Amino acid sequence: MGYGHSSFKSSSGRMNSLPGRAALSLCRRTAAGGLRVLAGSPGHPSGSLPADRASFQAVRVCHSGKTRKGSISTKKRGYDITRNPHLNKGMAFTLEERLQLGIHGLLPPCFLSQDVQVLRVMKSYETRSSPLDKGHGKSDEEEREEREVDLIWEGGMAFTLEERLQLGIHGLLPPCFLSQDVQVLRVMKSYETRSSPLDKYILLMTLQDRNEKLFYRLLTSYIEEFMPIVYTPTVGLACQQYGLAFRRPRGLFITIHDKGHIASMLNSWPEEDIKAIVVTDGERILGLGDLGSYGMGIPVGKLALYTACGGVRPHNCLPVLLDVGTDNQTLLDDPLYIGLRHKRIRGKEYDDLVDEFMQAVTDKYGMDCLIQFEDFANSNAFRILNKYRHRYCTFNDDIQGTASVAVAGVLAALKLTKNKLLDHTFVFQGAGEAALGIANLLIMAMAKEGVSREEAAKRIWMVDSKGLIVKGRGHINHEKEEFAHDHPHLKTLEEVVETIKPTAIIGVAAIRGAFTEKIIKNMASFNERPIIFALSNPTSKAECTAEQCYTLTEGRGIFASGSPFDKVTLADGRTFYPGQGNNAYVFPGVALGVIACRVRHISDDIFLTTAEAIADMVTEEHLAEGRLYPPLSTIREVSFKIAVKVVNHAYKHNIASVYPEPKDKEAFVLSHIYSPDYDSFTLDSYGWPQEAMKVQDV
Repeated sequence: MGYGHSSFKSSSGRMNSLPGRAALSLCRRTAAGGLRVLAGSPGHPSGSLPADRASFQAVRVCHSGKTRKGSISTKKRGYDITRNPHLNKGMAFTLEERLQLGIHGLLPPCFLSQDVQVLRVMKSYETRSSPLDKGHGKSDEEEREEREVDLIWEGGMAFTLEERLQLGIHGLLPPCFLSQDVQVLRVMKSYETRSSPLDKYILLMTLQDRNEKLFYRLLTSYIEEFMPIVYTPTVGLACQQYGLAFRRPRGLFITIHDKGHIASMLNSWPEEDIKAIVVTDGERILGLGDLGSYGMGIPVGKLALYTACGGVRPHNCLPVLLDVGTDNQTLLDDPLYIGLRHKRIRGKEYDDLVDEFMQAVTDKYGMDCLIQFEDFANSNAFRILNKYRHRYCTFNDDIQGTASVAVAGVLAALKLTKNKLLDHTFVFQGAGEAALGIANLLIMAMAKEGVSREEAAKRIWMVDSKGLIVKGRGHINHEKEEFAHDHPHLKTLEEVVETIKPTAIIGVAAIRGAFTEKIIKNMASFNERPIIFALSNPTSKAECTAEQCYTLTEGRGIFASGSPFDKVTLADGRTFYPGQGNNAYVFPGVALGVIACRVRHISDDIFLTTAEAIADMVTEEHLAEGRLYPPLSTIREVSFKIAVKVVNHAYKHNIASVYPEPKDKEAFVLSHIYSPDYDSFTLDSYGWPQEAMKVQDV
């Protein structure tokens, strides 16, 4: 019995019975890895090895290799199996199969029979509202493309004839040649036929799986239209339906049962050069609560915006979900739930898992690998951030990113109120990680105006589920103590606003309608230009709508929201375009700058610098339209400018790791930005002078 090195041909020169595309998929990029496949075995002579067995042997032989190149090849093969329609069993793969194939962690931590998988498909099918949606709206031609062309490098019908011939894919694609611009139009036409935001989300995620460059070309070209689909508010709905929306691996699921093996699980991911990770444990997804494994949609969506808004290269990004169970009984009772089916593990066992994860990531990818914590519950968010912020390159977007974009909005609002930050009094509806993060960054900003931290804190009041936070009241944790002032206890937000008479109210508690008509009218009576920020996500959790704010304040309200609202036209004809205080203004640019100069530890100064940079980009014209942020259509430019500011800050404060220091910071940042334009796969072909190529003969 012999081995055919880097080939699926038998010793007789015939191809094994693997389907052509399966062989092509498994053979792809194997020259360096040295993939070997059994050409024949007892009962399966050369040329007749069944497809599934041949593919398994391909992975198995690769998996047994001891070289680093062999390991990389193994990961590519296992990853490809999960995307191969002939071989993929999805969540029906057993744990043993997942471990042997090197795909453990790529699939959600559940094991479903084929019958249950059929039920999942049927449930998803029944949610479709039209025959086109039920078929996912794909033609046979598109289905063929999705199956037969490699996910990362696919150019689809943009491959030239020469590229098709050299890559051995001529005939696998329809006989036409389309530019990327035409491909964008094809996708847009299909997108417009989708009848619901969730169907549009699934279409875009399918495109990301099939053609990554086209996906990002689409997002960067139509960012205002697609932002609400790939992130808030639609991503919240997608997370709630993630068990039905899950198609293919887009990140790693690491569970409490994988303790002691996280380092080897990272090897399941096919990319080696990871520079940014977004990780969640799914306990506090947006304003929706504990969604367990369904929370994976958040890291996937965040990292899509790293690339679309910031230009971070997608192959440098890794979404991760830490599954320690869920306290959501509805999910535990759902037979189609795709996460661990037990209550959340807490305490030392939980902490040990996070410790091991952080260590494994930095051991494999380096101490400058950026780790963004996302949607952890209040009980863990501050504790984890404080534990790791001076040991690793990390930040918490719910605390620091939200703070930065909110403070940016406040700084922009000062251009309308015509006074200083110190002249304002803030009341927060909510006292969790978002509120505390914003408050602490506001204190830093006030300190730059010349007051002590203690004096600045006196201008900030917070209302939680127990009412106004005051000294002597119970249920106040360490983080809230700084904002507990000497004052009689007040139970409701209406009472607080009426008594404190703030200049600004900021909602971050995900309580729909918390800013009542009475509160908004009171704010308008106290202030010529009241600041009203309804920052809770998704839209269904907003404290008030843009229309309510502008109408009840007669157009004097300075409004920002966490989720998008349509423009508002008042009875007098004035039109306002509500500012969306989306964290996407912050984290992509911060990430790009941090990655570019390899910052080891991310300080709060970086987020204040970012807030100031965003506010500086808000013009008088923007303010006249009601915008407190630059138009979303300019977010790539905003992120680039933020990245340059971060790089300048890093070198000024000696926290960068790339030396010598680049003289042209803008050119330096530009060199790190991903391009969604297609690469050329044409080999470098050229000739020598005829005389030099003359064949010598006897």
